[in-house]
Amino acid sequence: MTATVPPATTLPDHIALAEEWSTHNYHPLPVVVAEAQGAWVTDVHGRRYLDFLAGYSALNFGHRHPELVAAAVDQLGKLTLTSRAFHHDQFGLFCRELAELTGTDLVLTMNTGAEAVESAIKVARKWAYQVKGVPADTAEIIVVGGNFHGRTTTIVSFSTDPTAREGFGPFTPGFRVVPYGDTAALEAAITDRTAAVLVEPIQGEAGVVVPPVDYLPAVRRLCDANDVLLVADEIQSGLARTGTLFALDHEGVRADLYTLGKALGGGILPVSAVVGRRDVLGVLRPGEHGSTFGGNPLACAVGRAVVRLLATGEFQERSTTLGAHLHGRLGDLVGHGVTRVHGRGLWAGVELTDRTGRAASEDLMARGVLCKETHGTTLRMAPPLVVTEAEVDHAVDTLAQVIA
Repeated sequence: MTATVPPATTLPDHIALAEEWSTHNYHPLPVVVAEAQGAWVTDVHGRRYLDFLAGYSALNFGHRHPELVAAAVDQLGKLTLTSRAFHHDQFGLFCRELAELTGTDLVLTMNTGAEAVESAIKVARKWAYQVKGVPADTAEIIVVGGNFHGRTTTIVSFSTDPTAREGFGPFTPGFRVVPYGDTAALEAAITDRTAAVLVEPIQGEAGVVVPPVDYLPAVRRLCDANDVLLVADEIQSGLARTGTLFALDHEGVRADLYTLGKALGGGILPVSAVVGRRDVLGVLRPGEHGSTFGGNPLACAVGRAVVRLLATGEFQERSTTLGAHLHGRLGDLVGHGVTRVHGRGLWAGVELTDRTGRAASEDLMARGVLCKETHGTTLRMAPPLVVTEAEVDHAVDTLAQVIA
């Protein structure tokens, strides 16, 4: 007779279950969330926390935004999956509306951000062979140090983070790594075999690092001069996080391909896409690339609702206005436990003077504010764009207490 296992009811119960039964590929804070709404989450004991991470920008519109939930619930009652073997009534509408929002020609639907990046890599290589005339199997893609584009085998092949790479070789060839923000190094790396430059307009995992003001325009000029594609990874930085639809928009730069994810699914389910030029994405033919769940009816219905929210401009404006307030308040902490603050919009990397990011995030959690460390002494802050000015002040005031 099988013994009855008592249900997990307390925070330690849930953490113990995760520790015993899940692979230890994350080091989460010791909080167990059971409910959420807007910018706040509630744990299994009823304690509320201000969410200042927003699922690494997946929750730009907050937890359970009513319009997004309504779109999901409505579609759940109709159709959830067909595979791409058949058309469905949400797919073409989603692709058209996303292309119109982003000012692009074609949409390639996938699920996760890493899948979008992998797809962009494949498309760039196919374009290089079919259009640019690069000899078969010799195309190169230039990437930058400190990058984070996902954790697949190919993507970690060009990571400069030892934790992401060690123990996972042999690695996929075809990539050149140059320093982020170094135009001269990029120019020197371009050859006749270069298919694309893949870059985050703002590096999230590296600590919300903003490049020099002239860097991204220079990357665009070099790509144009050498018949090279510019591929912008806007999975974290895009969809209003920095105050504009794309982070590249701040520089007046357009990419040939954009990778999108995270907030495109509204914090409800994984939705990603590559959007860009017709003559680039158009190199794909049936059978060359695909995904059973990519562009599924539920994803498209939620994605369409996301597009409608972004089309109002409300969230871009909130990120601009509240982001200026956030950076102003954080700037006041420089010299008082903070060495430097960088970022844009409602997205900040806070470099701490005397504390590790992990210790600070644990102390913030104890005081009811959730954010997460990156790279030792840096705290990453990215609240949902529905956050209020008072909530921003609460988070910064709490940080000031932690580092005092």
